[in-house]
Amino acid sequence: MLQIRPIVTALRRHKAGTVLIALQIALTLAIICNAFSIIQQRLQHLSQPTGIDEANIIVVQNEWARPMSTQQVDAQVNTDLEALRHLTGVRNAAISNAYPLRGNGWDDRIMLEPDQLKPTTSTALFFSDERLLDTLGVHLIAGRNFLPGEVAAMDVRDELSPPSAIVTQALAKHLFPDGSALGKPIYFGDKHPIVIVGIVDTLQPHSVDRWASGFASQTTILPRRLLSDWGNYYLIRTEPGQIDAVAAKVRQTLFAQDAMRVISDKDGIQKFPQIRQEAYDRDRGMAVLMGIVCVVLLSITAAGIVGLTSFWVGQRRKQIGVRRALGATRNDILSYFLTENLLISGGGALFGIVLAVGLNLWLVTRFEMQRLSLAYVLIGVVMLLLLGQGSVLAPAMRASKVPPVEATRSV
Repeated sequence: MLQIRPIVTALRRHKAGTVLIALQIALTLAIICNAFSIIQQRLQHLSQPTGIDEANIIVVQNEWARPMSTQQVDAQVNTDLEALRHLTGVRNAAISNAYPLRGNGWDDRIMLEPDQLKPTTSTALFFSDERLLDTLGVHLIAGRNFLPGEVAAMDVRDELSPPSAIVTQALAKHLFPDGSALGKPIYFGDKHPIVIVGIVDTLQPHSVDRWASGFASQTTILPRRLLSDWGNYYLIRTEPGQIDAVAAKVRQTLFAQDAMRVISDKDGIQKFPQIRQEAYDRDRGMAVLMGIVCVVLLSITAAGIVGLTSFWVGQRRKQIGVRRALGATRNDILSYFLTENLLISGGGALFGIVLAVGLNLWLVTRFEMQRLSLAYVLIGVVMLLLLGQGSVLAPAMRASKVPPVEATRSV
């Protein structure tokens, strides 16, 4: 069994190389631990369920080519939707100001009392009618859907005063953690009560950005067709397997109702899987980038360990020969270099843990990242220790093959 003291003594004579490798290991550990955490957060983010029938949803961005009043827009929208619903393969269609993963929309603050100064929370607002739930495939788990008499057309400049609302389960629990939200009033900046009549399971808001993470899954649907003379979104739900056939007919169908409109060739008609792909491009790109950074850092660290150990083996050939002549076996020499590298890697790992935690605290403060899990620190430490032992193995094997005759050669 090799003694630790001779190894420590030898390392003191090679302080520069020892410190450099230890610092490299520490820096690598700090970065890859936080990179692992970022990758996990990004992958978790892009896998969040929207709560809708994504495989069968088509989104149409319709823009009007002439100015129209709210009444004219409402009449044309009803005509368009009826035409879309009569297409073969269409289950339902609705109009909405937003949809999950759109990227931007209408957010507002919710109060539980009319004179409340500080909002209880925030929510994303979807304006639509009684057909939206079925169109999106959202599951109503309590209460009821909107009644036709509750739905009305609304201009963007009109006062927000619908009689009722449907909220997601996450929002209902946040507002009323001690009881049912059904039948309870909520307020949006004025003294007009809006009664919660229904609760849906999941409906992801329009924004996936980090600034909206504070009210993720907190969505409110209001019985208003929010109309404007510049355009609207039509949401179409197809029967399973019919999304391609329906998407091919949408443009022609809408222009047949009114040719004074604009539907972009690029993104005017989109299938929801494409929308999900584009919405999470940044998260996916960040995960890939962090993965590449980890691979590059680990490769550089491994190369550094191999280079330094090979250099030390070359310098110590005579010393190794002396030890062999005095009876040391090949396994003794191999164990010496493996133990030496383990001490360096262990010291670097201990300092790297401190750096990893410090870097994470800085990221949490500056960029609202999640705190670093202890599991990622442990994984990083084990990975670097194994990497270090694996990297030193080849030079250590060469050292173990140094013959005793090297002791008699001049330096």
